[in-house]
Amino acid sequence: MADLLPPDVRSRLRGLRLVTRRAVGAHGLGLHQSHSRGAGLEFAQYRAYEPGDELRQIDWKLYARSDKFFVREAERESPVAVWIVIDASASMGQCDATRPDYSRLDAAKAIAAAIAELAMQQGDRFGFMTLGDAGLALLPPATGLRQRDRLLLELLNVRTARGFAPESQLGPVWERIGAHDLVILLSDCFDEGAIMLAEKLAAAGRETLVIEMLTVAERDFPFEGGYRFRDPETGEELLADGAALRAEFLARFAQARDALHARLDAIGIRHASHVLDEPVDLPLRRLFAAQGAAAYR
Repeated sequence: MADLLPPDVRSRLRGLRLVTRRAVGAHGLGLHQSHSRGAGLEFAQYRAYEPGDELRQIDWKLYARSDKFFVREAERESPVAVWIVIDASASMGQCDATRPDYSRLDAAKAIAAAIAELAMQQGDRFGFMTLGDAGLALLPPATGLRQRDRLLLELLNVRTARGFAPESQLGPVWERIGAHDLVILLSDCFDEGAIMLAEKLAAAGRETLVIEMLTVAERDFPFEGGYRFRDPETGEELLADGAALRAEFLARFAQARDALHARLDAIGIRHASHVLDEPVDLPLRRLFAAQGAAAYR
């Protein structure tokens, strides 16, 4: 998984913070000045025993080796969590001709890894879901290095299905995502079910963000000569001359995106786009470039 987050991307992430519009208290998303230490679940460090520390926090094995008292500290769990939700419908498997081994889903996995890295740096909990009609995959929220590694392993197994998850499979979304949690949906937004889920989450008071996954072909439509265009979800095909179709496609695609953005804006969903030839941290910088909760007052 080393190539999921290249070193230059990981380096740029150090200057970014996940900030919500309604951060809650000293341990909320984006409000960590430093990791909060305590008797949490993920080991952070040892420190010398101080009067008032609980005896159960003393590492007795380390005492036996060093003849000194040390206390194990761990990250306290944040009261809120960031949920990374990936659309696993068939169109997310689409690639560009210039890079046929890199799909929207591959880019979504890399962005998911970047979000997990940011949440881990802040000490925030993060969880993960993939939504496709072949079934829902879920990793409950936690924090720390082990949670990040669990997420990276889960990402290895993510494959596209045929369509977006039907309503009958969305029960865990409502059962797991808390009222103060942050939801980041990675989707091409071609399936109405994905857009409706984002709208319902926002309407239910969950802060919801959307990262719209686009191919280079959708942005530039670089086709010349005769082409067979095929919808990966419906199987419908269109035979057409690329150059003759370019202006009409770009105009209609822009109209569809404007309509989508208007829907998201109407219910207060922040959104950013990602094109497959762009750095995977770019949409996160677009969403979180303004630092601190004051940016969202």
